[in-house]
Amino acid sequence: MADTMKITILDDGTIKTETDPISGPNHQSAEAFLKDVTTLAGGTVGRQRKAGSTHQHQHANGVIHSHE
Repeated sequence: MADTMKITILDDGTIKTETDPISGPNHQSAEAFLKDVTTLAGGTVGRQRKAGSTHQHQHANGVIHSHE
């Protein structure tokens, strides 16, 4: 299954991005993309996790852990 990001521009100009879990190989690219969008759009940034979701990532040393 492909990693997906749903991007919506709301009536007030807010850029809303929704994702399901992103695979390890694509995680860094997704973060870089969102950082670029933030830089180009300006303004403030907020993040909100979906209810019941966790964040998991792998470090360069191979350690994998989750954030809730």
